[in-house]
Amino acid sequence: MILVTGATGFIGSEVMRRASRRGWRVRGLARHPDRAEALGRLPHVELFRGDVTDPADLDEAMEGVTAVIHLVAIIVATREQGFRKVNLEGTVATLEAAARAGVPRFVHMSALGVEEGRDVTAYFRTKWEAEETVRASGLSTTIFRPSLVFGRDSEVFGPLARVVRYSPVVPLPGGGRQRFQPVWVGDVAECFLQAARMERSPEPVYEVGGPEVLALREVVHALAEAMGRRRPAIVPLPVGPLERLARIGEKVLPKPPVTADQLRMLELGSVTSPEALKALKRDFEIEHARLGDKAGGWFR
Repeated sequence: MILVTGATGFIGSEVMRRASRRGWRVRGLARHPDRAEALGRLPHVELFRGDVTDPADLDEAMEGVTAVIHLVAIIVATREQGFRKVNLEGTVATLEAAARAGVPRFVHMSALGVEEGRDVTAYFRTKWEAEETVRASGLSTTIFRPSLVFGRDSEVFGPLARVVRYSPVVPLPGGGRQRFQPVWVGDVAECFLQAARMERSPEPVYEVGGPEVLALREVVHALAEAMGRRRPAIVPLPVGPLERLARIGEKVLPKPPVTADQLRMLELGSVTSPEALKALKRDFEIEHARLGDKAGGWFR
């Protein structure tokens, strides 16, 4: 039995569907499993209501589990859910519950750029601290650091695709010069599932990127091409004033459209090293799909 935290999210749902198709028993932990009833009806799938910060929930969810895929994290803090509580304390609680239950294998999702960005944003700082607790846990662990993950239900690519589809101009911070290595959600899910079935992975940490490096403006062009539309005009937005506006929005809006932390992370970019990509290809059987290969299917 594999336990997946954050099971109803973008990546977690893909992990659950793929495990089901293979006939692997998988249990999904989510705060609101009722929002994913179709997922819960899949064969070999259990959905369990629980919170990764609640030890009692975690102890119950760990029964009969042989591996944990820990995906829970937030990229925007709210009054109810802060970075430290979810990203760090949630990871600590899940590790401790796995240890109490004698679960030997723990596969953890971090983020590309976490080491370089740990002194830049609260998100990266808490993700780095979570990595440190995973490394020190004494369990057999593997950490994945994905670049931007794309797919039909992506919280990043979905809204961006809608702007590309309906607007002749697309405003981008800094003109979209930031570089990323977009990776398909199916490839990311495969990495987690394959690692969960290993006793130990050849490397403790993997950077997960797709086969091409794209500037953000090139991502916009790839989405337009997938839709069969003319490339929209890119309107550069100065990053400094945007950050100042974002800070004001964080103070006055319950859910700001963008945060200063997100803009700083955008400026850092997200690209793997050639050596890291070689290790990923060597140790995991994945498709290495390009954005253009998959995006066309989103708009049919």
